[in-house]
Amino acid sequence: MDPTHRAPDEYGQGHGRSGGEPGHRRPSRDSGGDFGPQTPQQVRVVQLTAGDLLLTVNPVDGSEVEAVPPGSGPDAPVRRTPAERAAHERAGAPPVPAGPPAPQLPLLERQEERERLVRLLARGRSVRLTGQPGSGRTALLDAVAADCAGLAPDGVVRLNGRGRTGTDLLHALFDAVYKAPGHRPDRDELLALVRTIGAVVTVDDLEIGGAALDELLSATPECAFLLAATTDTTPGVDAHLEEVLLAGLGRGASLALLEKVVERPLTEEERNWAGDLWFESEGLPLRFVQAGSLLVQRDRLSTAPEEAFDEYDYFEPRADDAPPPPAAPTAETLDIPLPSLGEGAAPAALLASRLSEAARATLRFAVALGGEVPHQAHLPALVGDTHADAALGELAGCHLLSPAGPRYRLAAGVLAQLVAAGYEDDAASHARTAAQHYAWWTSHPSVTPQRAVAEADAIVASLARLVPGDEAGAASAAVLLARSASPAFAAGLGWGAWERALRIGQEAARIAGEVAEEAYFHHELGVLALCTGNPDRARTELETSIGMRGVLADKSGAVAGRRALALVADRSGDFAPLGGTPSGPEPATVRQDLPGTPPGGIPGPPLFLRNTAEEEPTVISSLPPGPATRKVSGLAILGGARRNLAAAGAGALLIAVLGTVVTLGVTSDGDEPDSRNVTTEQTATEEAPDDDLPADGTEDGSSPAGAPTDETSAAPSASDPASPSTSASPSPSASSSAGTSPTGRPTDGESSTSGRPTPTKTSPRPTKTPSESPSPTPSESETESPDPTPTDEPPEPPPVEDSSSASGPAESASASAPVESASPSESDAAA
Repeated sequence: MDPTHRAPDEYGQGHGRSGGEPGHRRPSRDSGGDFGPQTPQQVRVVQLTAGDLLLTVNPVDGSEVEAVPPGSGPDAPVRRTPAERAAHERAGAPPVPAGPPAPQLPLLERQEERERLVRLLARGRSVRLTGQPGSGRTALLDAVAADCAGLAPDGVVRLNGRGRTGTDLLHALFDAVYKAPGHRPDRDELLALVRTIGAVVTVDDLEIGGAALDELLSATPECAFLLAATTDTTPGVDAHLEEVLLAGLGRGASLALLEKVVERPLTEEERNWAGDLWFESEGLPLRFVQAGSLLVQRDRLSTAPEEAFDEYDYFEPRADDAPPPPAAPTAETLDIPLPSLGEGAAPAALLASRLSEAARATLRFAVALGGEVPHQAHLPALVGDTHADAALGELAGCHLLSPAGPRYRLAAGVLAQLVAAGYEDDAASHARTAAQHYAWWTSHPSVTPQRAVAEADAIVASLARLVPGDEAGAASAAVLLARSASPAFAAGLGWGAWERALRIGQEAARIAGEVAEEAYFHHELGVLALCTGNPDRARTELETSIGMRGVLADKSGAVAGRRALALVADRSGDFAPLGGTPSGPEPATVRQDLPGTPPGGIPGPPLFLRNTAEEEPTVISSLPPGPATRKVSGLAILGGARRNLAAAGAGALLIAVLGTVVTLGVTSDGDEPDSRNVTTEQTATEEAPDDDLPADGTEDGSSPAGAPTDETSAAPSASDPASPSTSASPSPSASSSAGTSPTGRPTDGESSTSGRPTPTKTSPRPTKTPSESPSPTPSESETESPDPTPTDEPPEPPPVEDSSSASGPAESASASAPVESASPSESDAAA
């Protein structure tokens, strides 16, 4: 059936309308679910292991880290085979530019240095190759690496040192020799693994030196390093390195290299021009290959002028009915002069002016990104031209680019030349365009973390350009890019780029005022510090993040931060006290009033003399946990034990106090007069107020006015020398004995007046004499009758004669209420 002109039955117009079997109708767009609410895009969550930690990269609330569960650790790293190492090296090489392949240039006047480097590396010596930018260090490293392919058991490992620390280089070396997907070893494991690697390691564009370089070399004793660096980098302090200086080419070699680039013999005028250029550039090979590109462009302009491609380009053939192309001008009719000496020494601007518009736009993006050239797959989206990927081939053919790891960057000196030519005028807008594109690209589900790590240098460069910029919205664009790219860097184990992106993103969020994003970056920096073995830094970042998210009421983010902070405390040993209280002296425990106790509590110190040595075991306090207790994870169980301990201690203290009161009451029954003690058989009535007490006795011991006098209870014998302090001081025993029988029990129909009992434990005990009566006589009980009517005026305080008489009433008044409230329970205990 013709797909364009279909039969009516295919659309339900045949048998369906005539009453037959209905045809198959196309599903309606309105009724379908294609335009309904789509399923939200799932977040890419990746789990990694960093040492003994399990890292879950969560782009929403922040990464979570925990200890690796027992039995679920990663597999041991396995060494790569030679075929796997070759495949890994090809995957890390820069892409081949589009267009015709560039000619392979020879390595002139470098044979002596080449052979010396091979001999030193074969003996296991490490060499530092220094030279000016553009002296051909990268080409020499490639040649030496090819000669040393079979020297070491682990082959040759090529690393890029631009923007890499010593730790980054160690992890890159581990990844090149060992295969451990999804695992990043900790410091101890990493040093143990790289110590067994035996390889020839070439590092181009090395930027570290001093102690960092010494640490790198001491960690890999079985490796021979060939380090290419500029002359301004500092060598190691204790490292034993052989120094090889790479100088410029001679005049003859420079002219030979120029002829190789042009692929034709030079004219006499061109030779003289090249001789002046050799003197100006000090024989740097890069200047001569770029000068050869100028001569190639001059030849193309001479043989194929721009008018020949006014209607048709390289990719479209000329039509049959088109007019014939104009004849190529001869040398006499078209004379293009040679570049000047200044243009030959700095040819970047002149070379770029003769390239296509897509190539020039690519150079503008490279200048905006600090010399980093985006991958050729991104150029069509950035430039806005579907054929912009061919611009990379044009730039590489003019030798304006140099390889840097898995990517390209502008060659030495080209960035400064293009900036002087005005290619940095719209750098801020180009950097923002690149940031928006990379933010969309890194968050796309089809982009793997490894591809994002390969493009990390350009992404970080765009972030660095946007943050200090004054353009409106630049900081917000940087926050969006860092928020999208940092999880991909973490999942791809590019933790050096992850840290740089987080720090730039945190600064951008602070400038833009986005507190939620700033809290996210602080959280990620804390997790990164924890995984890399820096607990102090991790604690600072996590506490900052928790505080910000607490202000924003971000519950899920705050919970993730607290979990990571608890792990930091567990690994560092600074565990907080149980129950969530801060470290330091623990506050005093607040005791709850138990049932049956007085409202004011049991004031122990005023009533009894306390022995602190005996009461020390019953003190209720939570001691701070020791070092062994800090690592216990069952906080809830220990918290319940603390509460049980506090309840048990409170009960023990209450029993001890009640037992002491009962014991003193029993023992004082036979040792002290009943008039100065409250026995367990007496009952303190709360209905009798203080004002119902009768007037105190006079100084000579006589009864109050209006009461009959009993001679037997008037006063003790005057002949006793110890009696004056006891008989002269007023005692509340008269009021307490007024309503009691000779047996000590209160009489019926009378209320007890012992409202103010005087404890004798804290006052000097009076001396017992034969004249003192142990109990009140029956005549006192009959003659004294309590007056329930309160007096209008308070009784006049008696005069104070000595220290013993003054201390008794004062202490009895302060302690009367507790004893009265405790009397019923004491009576029950005694019964």
